[in-house]
Amino acid sequence: MAGLLHRVAVDVVHRAWDAAARYGAIDSGSARAGRFDTFGEGTRICFPATGLMGERWIRLGAETLFAEHATLSAGMSPEHVPERRPLITIGDRCVFGRGTGIVANWGVAIGDDVWTGHYVYITDHNHGYEDLDVPPGRQIGRHESVRIEDGAWLGHGTVVLPGVTIGRHAVVGAGSVVTSDLPDHCVAAGNPARVLRQHVTGEGWVRPYAAPAAVPGSGSGAVSRSRPAL
Repeated sequence: MAGLLHRVAVDVVHRAWDAAARYGAIDSGSARAGRFDTFGEGTRICFPATGLMGERWIRLGAETLFAEHATLSAGMSPEHVPERRPLITIGDRCVFGRGTGIVANWGVAIGDDVWTGHYVYITDHNHGYEDLDVPPGRQIGRHESVRIEDGAWLGHGTVVLPGVTIGRHAVVGAGSVVTSDLPDHCVAAGNPARVLRQHVTGEGWVRPYAAPAAVPGSGSGAVSRSRPAL
């Protein structure tokens, strides 16, 4: 009898959870979606969302998916009216993995067709540490816009820090910490992330050598191959 009751209870719990996942998701056209500045057709935030704040400062494109436990936070507090609006802009056909966190106080712009693995964190601000009389958690650090261009892919656990631009069709390896700009059509990884491969017109995918500075006359973002890679 105890075994039967246990099986029934398990079945009830799983059915209830499946129903919560189905009806708890935020879909375009729902009342909860109406809290956002824009919530594109076919976009979904899966249930449960870990945290949603400042929805009126967030624009979401069409056919974009956020997996479970996403955090979308715009502004310093629910009452904060930001200087710049919207604070978060996300394009069409993006896919954000489980546990994604996007936190903005100044400006995060993400293009179309950007995909991520799980537990990616993107922020445009940080804590300060310079004042020795104030705990770092209470110090407001630099605020600089973040931009992720169309078609970028961010691997599991990637962290994107303030002031960074990630170029079109860039691939960032799992566990990377992006502290500076990454060019279009590159593969980067590490902490801090550095370019491992970049597509060069007429040459295909090449390994950049130690100095990633642009070659004079070759245009922005070109790789230098003047000496062997370290």
